[in-house]
Amino acid sequence: MAEPKTRPSGFVSLKGNPAPEGASVVWFEGASGRALRTCVAPALSPSKPRGTVIVCPGRTEFIEKYFEVGCELQKMGFALVIIDWPGQGRSERLLEDTKKGHIDRFETFMGALARGLETLSDRLPRPHICLAHSMGGAIALAAIAQGLVKVEAAAFSAPMWGLKSKFFGMSYLVWAMRATGRSGDYAVQPGPPERFENNIVTHDKRRWELQRDLIDAAPDLELGPVTWGWLGASLDILSTFTKPRALAKVTIPVFVASAAEEQLVDNASHADIARRLKDCEHITVDGAMHEILMETDDRRAEFWAGFHRLLKRAGI
Repeated sequence: MAEPKTRPSGFVSLKGNPAPEGASVVWFEGASGRALRTCVAPALSPSKPRGTVIVCPGRTEFIEKYFEVGCELQKMGFALVIIDWPGQGRSERLLEDTKKGHIDRFETFMGALARGLETLSDRLPRPHICLAHSMGGAIALAAIAQGLVKVEAAAFSAPMWGLKSKFFGMSYLVWAMRATGRSGDYAVQPGPPERFENNIVTHDKRRWELQRDLIDAAPDLELGPVTWGWLGASLDILSTFTKPRALAKVTIPVFVASAAEEQLVDNASHADIARRLKDCEHITVDGAMHEILMETDDRRAEFWAGFHRLLKRAGI
């Protein structure tokens, strides 16, 4: 396990990326005593909160990247919490090489989410709405389906409910690497820094640059490619979604937004799972790449319109 890091008391601050009003860093203890970081922010009218939105970021992401989203949620009347997953952001990393994108199993993520919400329960007014992106979507859906987390509605942005077929073709190699004790090795070797011109996540240059600027300001936020352990854990959790009645207990209103120009997750899995959920609206955002909430304003607006429809269906 990586050595515990000193716990910074504040956020990484950048001009033009203000934190939600009243936001604070709260640390809690996860599995094996790991130090995990969250951002908690009250509703702008604390005496009349509309509820709490639980923001579940994707792989490589961290709290500060979601400040804009957090401010927007506060303007809607919500309190919010954003989590740095185990091994990401400023939460404790899992390997000595802190740049490796690693996890032993998704239950570690799911347990962190459940434990964090329990620890912070007195600061998170009901009802609770989950807003999850990419890998966060796999964590959140599994946690909700298994009853680890109780929410009144859930919105998913390009959720990682399936990977591109090339990864599934690697299942035997994944098994072999894990079986021979190489879970902590890179499954994909680090390459040259990505440029905006060849990125596959957003058309919005300002929002694309934000993550890079934050990492330049605080290099400890950076996370590199995935390990065999992460890939194996992902295949394990995704296989649970295909089991009969795996989603039978997900009866809350759900909203799913797929990106028309998706190159990372499998959009077909969104359609499949949406059909199996009892109360689900599924849309595809034309012209959007994977990070819909970091896209251009017009594409983001389509997501927020769907989010408002979700709130209306849920009576929130």
